[in-house]
Amino acid sequence: MKHFYQVLLNTLIANVTTSYLWFALTFWIYLETRSVLATAIIGGAYMLFVALFSIVFGTIVDHNRKKTVMVGSSIFTFVAFLLAGVMYLAFPKSELIDWQSWMFWLFSGTILIGGVVENMRNIALSTMVTLLVPKEGRDKANGLVGTVQGVAFMVTSVFSGLSIGLLGMGWTLAIAIAFTGIALAHLLFVKIPEKRIAHDPELEGKKVDIKGSIAAIKAVPGLLWLILFTTFNNLVGGVFMALMDPYGLTLFSVEWWGVVLGITSTGFIIGGLVVAKFGLGKNPVRTMLLVNIGVALLGMTFTIREFWWLYAIGIWIFMAIMPIAEAAEQTIIQRVVPLKRQGRVFGLAQAVESASTPVSAFLIGPIAEFIILPYMKTKEGIDTFGWLLGPGEARGIALVFLLASLVMLIIVLLAFMSRAYRNLSEYYAKT
Repeated sequence: MKHFYQVLLNTLIANVTTSYLWFALTFWIYLETRSVLATAIIGGAYMLFVALFSIVFGTIVDHNRKKTVMVGSSIFTFVAFLLAGVMYLAFPKSELIDWQSWMFWLFSGTILIGGVVENMRNIALSTMVTLLVPKEGRDKANGLVGTVQGVAFMVTSVFSGLSIGLLGMGWTLAIAIAFTGIALAHLLFVKIPEKRIAHDPELEGKKVDIKGSIAAIKAVPGLLWLILFTTFNNLVGGVFMALMDPYGLTLFSVEWWGVVLGITSTGFIIGGLVVAKFGLGKNPVRTMLLVNIGVALLGMTFTIREFWWLYAIGIWIFMAIMPIAEAAEQTIIQRVVPLKRQGRVFGLAQAVESASTPVSAFLIGPIAEFIILPYMKTKEGIDTFGWLLGPGEARGIALVFLLASLVMLIIVLLAFMSRAYRNLSEYYAKT
């Protein structure tokens, strides 16, 4: 377990740094352009690249020692952030903030791809829970992983807003580059006891093994359903990703919005600690569905009025229950899939689930910007939905949240009644 804790500490440093820069970039883009469409495209592009590369990442994880994968990922991210820093110094700000220019997309894309490759570490970390933690303690270990992610989110939420508001993008980049280097240096001294690679003979000579990934998933009754279910939920997640920051920045200044995200992300830490203490119960599949019902009901109510405290409380509850759902999916896969195939299964699952998020983000950005938001500022829109959503500047975004969460609730209720849910629950119990 001491090796697992060392890996967690290093992951904390790396995740804090990457999230810090990514949040700062999102805040900076919206404040400089005031375009929901620009932030939606950036957020959607991030998830699209995660989807495209996750299968490759999963194969790399299965093909190599886990520490080698993590070190390689850290080096790539460090170089990408360093290049972004050079671009910031070399080009005038007017070109970097013009979201219709190629320089804007090259600068943002360099930071984006550095963050995407850092995701390979997370796939490796999921397999290391299986490698380093006894099976009866993996749900609690996954809770600790959620806690680390929550700490990273809390720290970066606060400091990203303050950094952009007080220091600007240049110093923010410099800080991110420095801490990425520190994480890389620390990782070199972390010991991971992996005597040999758990080779799968079917993987020999393959750079991408989609067939093997699908075969491993289909071998477990109901596991494909679990991934598809999460994919549908991520369609709703894309809506949240595209509009949560614009809504928050409507209610708060950038400095205070960062502080609000930092405070509410304590929910993420508490949720992870609850899992680390009590586990997920006998049936993590059921636990995951119950959590998603809570998310759907929350999404239908936390923007029902334009009150800052209602939005803040809603985000805190959302943060508190999300680690439970994440830990449940991780624990199920770690138990029912052999270690030699887990990298590809986690990679394929991440690819499929992530692919749905940019689809909805790319769709909802233009729809919100050109249709729903203008409509909710007209007399007709106010007369139609004013009784439900009340008055305010961001009632169009609130309407999108409400409709997306209603769709999510219907999907979860249907999942509870499905045969696949029963099959996966039974298989997990018998494995």
